[in-house]
Amino acid sequence: MQVLQVQLEVGPDPAEVGRARRWARSRLAGSGIGDDEPLAETLVLIISELVTNAVVHTGCPAVLRMLFAAEGGVRVEVADASDRPPQPRHAEGEDTNGRGLELVDGLADRWGWQPEGAGKSIWCEVDRAPMAPVHGQGAVSPGRVRC
Repeated sequence: MQVLQVQLEVGPDPAEVGRARRWARSRLAGSGIGDDEPLAETLVLIISELVTNAVVHTGCPAVLRMLFAAEGGVRVEVADASDRPPQPRHAEGEDTNGRGLELVDGLADRWGWQPEGAGKSIWCEVDRAPMAPVHGQGAVSPGRVRC
């Protein structure tokens, strides 16, 4: 399996989340995943949530990595200097926080975390299903995105 890896260092500033999204969009486009594909939107949302968590909950710099498999799947990793494991929370009603890892869990095919150096890395994988005909028509469906 051939893999292409790209990474971005993210500072401990919430404004870095927007920069990480823009960077991710450009790398996705460079890998052949169009900006208008549902897969791109899903990955940018996941990246936004994971980078936000790293910046807000640790106050430390982080490293965002994307790994593109030859088969089309994408792995996203965000490593930070905190050794505290991620704490999934359940947001209630109109809470504005606490939905990040729930979103990642709902959008990714797999996710988890692991120790990395003195800190940790939170990762997720989104599969890109092969293009297939839709209900006997000549059209093709986009990559599978589980919600």
